[in-house]
Amino acid sequence: MSSLSFETTRRVYCEPGASARLGSLAGELGITRVMLVTDPGVMKLGLPQAGLDSLKAAGIAVSIYDRTEADPPEKLVHEAVAAAKDFKADGVIGFGGGSSMDIAKLVAFLPRTSQQLSEVYGVGNAKGSRMPLIQVPTTAGTGSEVTGIAIITTGEAEKKGVVSPLLLPDIALLDADLTLGLPRAVTAATGVDAMVHAIEAYTTKHKKNPMSDALAREALRLLSGNIRHVCSEAGAKDRKARSDMLLGAMLAGMAFANAPVAAVHALAYPVGGHFHVPHGLSNALMLPHVLRFNLAVDTAAAQYAELAPVLLPGKSFNSAAAGAGALLAELESIIDDVKLEKQLRQVGISHNHLPMLAKDAMNQQRLLVNNPREVGYDDALKIYEQAL
Repeated sequence: MSSLSFETTRRVYCEPGASARLGSLAGELGITRVMLVTDPGVMKLGLPQAGLDSLKAAGIAVSIYDRTEADPPEKLVHEAVAAAKDFKADGVIGFGGGSSMDIAKLVAFLPRTSQQLSEVYGVGNAKGSRMPLIQVPTTAGTGSEVTGIAIITTGEAEKKGVVSPLLLPDIALLDADLTLGLPRAVTAATGVDAMVHAIEAYTTKHKKNPMSDALAREALRLLSGNIRHVCSEAGAKDRKARSDMLLGAMLAGMAFANAPVAAVHALAYPVGGHFHVPHGLSNALMLPHVLRFNLAVDTAAAQYAELAPVLLPGKSFNSAAAGAGALLAELESIIDDVKLEKQLRQVGISHNHLPMLAKDAMNQQRLLVNNPREVGYDDALKIYEQAL
């Protein structure tokens, strides 16, 4: 490591019931008219109610945009931005999963710039300023509340990212009460997603650093130590475990925002884009196969071995190969235990689809350059075949 830079969300609050503080926190940021970006499911469950009540009590006018969907297309961003402009919003709250929080970032930014959305895709292309921004995750997965990244679906199925420190929120508010009783499938997929963030941050070829390493290790400790429990009937409403999952997902987000993710995500994006597979599940489907591919690189095998005791505390290994193998076996065991699909064919993908997926994965060079082992089209095709 020859240099180090590290950026993250300025303030973090982690406590059950914390969403009732939205009014006072928004007031501290000078917000008087706030656009709350969420999705229909979150609204139907009534999850924002305590936050909305606190905003009303603080005298802050609220407009709700609740049409967010998974893998959000550009048209939703344009629609939400137009709604924020019409409302004359001077602040934004993202309330929901990664899609709502990603749209919220762009709703906070685009009204304050002359740039078009099409001009800001990529790393460091966004210029200007943004409105005050608060993020409230309702899943323990994406870590979007502490990243300067927004992922949007363009065209038919391709995903592109806007990556800029301008998108880093002012406040992340982690309220475990919002995640109590989440369906097992959602809890499982988002939890594995967060684990992928930590693993890829720890093994990234570019910008790996001691701070991201420490965050990734602690994220994995919290996530791996709680994911089976929160996916069980007994643990679904365990506030302590749910808080630990939220904290773990956030720490993983801090890690990968500064030490970027790689081939697991690059190969998962086409799966989600074409077949509408939830992002966390797409990552889970690709994780074991990309890790096996990377084992051919000694550095990656050694780093995987370093992570093995985090998931398997108290165990030691007599070689990097043994440690890396143990990590892979434990990850597959977790995926089994939380009952996620393990094969692409289980989500409607056939052998005929694989060339298309491999071709689209090659468009994710922003991510592929970070992988410990170079991934070409033939490599991607072989990985998809192994995952089928």
